[in-house]
Amino acid sequence: QVQPVESGGGLVQTGGSLRLSCAASGGTFTSRATGWFRRAPGKEREFVAALGWSAGSADFADSVKGRFTISGDNAKKTVYLQMNSLKPEDTAVYYCNADVALMGGMWSGAFGSWGQGTQVTVSS
Repeated sequence: QVQPVESGGGLVQTGGSLRLSCAASGGTFTSRATGWFRRAPGKEREFVAALGWSAGSADFADSVKGRFTISGDNAKKTVYLQMNSLKPEDTAVYYCNADVALMGGMWSGAFGSWGQGTQVTVSS
């Protein structure tokens, strides 16, 4: 099974940008969709964005629409999350999941492997 490896997190000021990368360690992403989730301190892990490989389609949580974009390389080895206009409430550990799917209208990573996460901190 492909193991996602995240990178690109860091400390940024409000309004700044970061680009997270998720590399497919040990192969390529072979699922229908790969996605990003995040967990803020004291909160449950929540969906952020998903990339559908066949059509290049994307879906986003309402909280990040218009600010985040998701993309993947043609070799299906890396998924990127471009985060612009960052806010303090975007502070979280961001996790990549190799195989995400819509279940009951909500994106789930129940069937895919998780990366170790990368910390994003947005200062006010």
